[in-house]
Amino acid sequence: MQRLGLTMDKNARLLALLAAIFAAAAMRLLPHPPNFSPIAAMALFSGAYMPRRLTAFVAPFAALLISDALLGGFYPGMNFVYLSFGLTVLIGWLVARQKTAVTIGAAAVASSVMFFVLTNFGMWLFSGIYPLTREGLVACYVAAIPFFQNTLAGDLTFTAALFGGFAIAERFLPAIRQARPAHARA
Repeated sequence: MQRLGLTMDKNARLLALLAAIFAAAAMRLLPHPPNFSPIAAMALFSGAYMPRRLTAFVAPFAALLISDALLGGFYPGMNFVYLSFGLTVLIGWLVARQKTAVTIGAAAVASSVMFFVLTNFGMWLFSGIYPLTREGLVACYVAAIPFFQNTLAGDLTFTAALFGGFAIAERFLPAIRQARPAHARA
């Protein structure tokens, strides 16, 4: 293990992070109100905590692909959903610098708004339900407003559960704590 530059603590931390992400994905398979989902929280959490940027994308996208496959959730325009979650990982990178309740909460709200804007644009563009006019776009966004409350509630709930739960786990499980640089230990 040491030859690979990995320690048991780093492995334990990575396994704990991956377990949190895939546990959240499993929650998606349980009955829930429309748009009350852990997916944005997983992407935000992954961006904030995963040690490598590639892993920050791979982990939530793998969980999303697996859960979509199990739910039969592939449809035209879903690339906007995946784009939204990719951008949410990027927001998570910003949160990684300062993980406070305010920055995490603001990031969850920003992710919800971004998801609303992007996915409903995709719905307008690909669903065939709305005319491809300015009026059709407005009608699409207006029709989606009732779903936004569930998106926001789900993002805030699952973000609090993931970030809060991991903070508690770090406190009580020394093996998953991130090592602080020597200059910060004084």
